Amino acid sequence: MEQITLQIMTLPLCHTLFRGWENDPAIYDDPSLFKPYRYDPDWVDRYYAAKQRPDRIVTAIMRDGQPIGELQFKQIDRGTGTCVLSIHMQNDKVKGKGYGTQATRLALDYAFHVLGLQSVHADCIRKNTRSQHILEKTGFQWVKDEGIFRFYRIDRNEKRK
Repeated sequence: MEQITLQIMTLPLCHTLFRGWENDPAIYDDPSLFKPYRYDPDWVDRYYAAKQRPDRIVTAIMRDGQPIGELQFKQIDRGTGTCVLSIHMQNDKVKGKGYGTQATRLALDYAFHVLGLQSVHADCIRKNTRSQHILEKTGFQWVKDEGIFRFYRIDRNEKRK
């Protein structure tokens, strides 16, 4: 399997990522809400700018020098030692190949050993079984289902897979 890395997201990387982006119709509870993604440079500029916050770190999931996904550490709270992990892969060409699992493992190492956090939370849409599989495979424990979301957590001292 090809190795991936995490790299701090830059505006040029963000544009490259979203030029090849495809929304996933399989994760929509209501198929009428699905709309194919169309690259819009102004939207990417606004999206990138909105993510530049002190409680968030946005990374690009990189393979062969190209972004294939996005991984975010959101709601970083150094007081409680927690954050929320969010991961999105670019399109079906890079899904199901283990890249999301590798990225999640790298993210946990970063969260626990670089950021010094104690717990990482994650949520995903209940229909997104791929994301659930990645979270469970890497040691996250299911916490609860609420609405269309499933919530998970892993603590620093828990065994990771």
